[in-house]
Amino acid sequence: MKKAFITGANKSIGFETARQLLQQGYYVYLGSRNLENGQQAVEQLKSEGLVNVEVIQIDVTDEESVKNARKEIGSKTDVLDVLINNSGISGAQFDENGDYIPQTAEHTSIGVFKEVYEINVYGVIRVTQTFLDLLKKSDAPRIVMVSSSQGSITLHSDLTYKYYNFKGAVYLSSKAALNMYTVNLAYEFRDTEFKINAVSPGFTKTDFNNNRGTGTVEDAGKRIVKYAVIDQNGPTGKFFCEETNPETGEIPW
Repeated sequence: MKKAFITGANKSIGFETARQLLQQGYYVYLGSRNLENGQQAVEQLKSEGLVNVEVIQIDVTDEESVKNARKEIGSKTDVLDVLINNSGISGAQFDENGDYIPQTAEHTSIGVFKEVYEINVYGVIRVTQTFLDLLKKSDAPRIVMVSSSQGSITLHSDLTYKYYNFKGAVYLSSKAALNMYTVNLAYEFRDTEFKINAVSPGFTKTDFNNNRGTGTVEDAGKRIVKYAVIDQNGPTGKFFCEETNPETGEIPW
């Protein structure tokens, strides 16, 4: 049975991704910063008959927490087949009236940048580097970086792009940085069995965006799982968003 580890999987897209991998016969380590919330998610999945799942406590911003998660998973298996870096935050801030404060390049504080990058960029790097040894033991290791089409510099330089006016200096740049890390990592493992891709689940309706999204978690989960289970003929070092490009899914960096 293949084994997968998903960060931030106790709710929303991460939870649905776990559900769909379980349905495909994977054993899932469900990462959750809060152990109680993660356990509740596990119980929900087990109530649906999806029993090959257990919670792993992990705070991607904490070096010791990540090492402990690696130690715990390593005590249960010698091999990890899939790593899905799903944890992320938007860094959205609101005023006293509850209105969104734009993340402008001119005024957004360094503190907000640091908070978002700590999870969206450094957290991904921290987790990936820590779990690479287990992934290297798989016959077909897969890494999916849950990114966003909002991190595409090409698209956000295109006046015709439908989200062109939806700028945000912090979140967008964090995903662009994540994308470049993906390119470099895929390059370094280009002559191996690894398949490493960045996947945007699309503008999904979750609490991440105050339920302003238009897509479903079911569709988002399918888009991520697709690249978690690709065969050896599949792509690596690519960026996909089926919402933006329904035909091939690939979008420009």
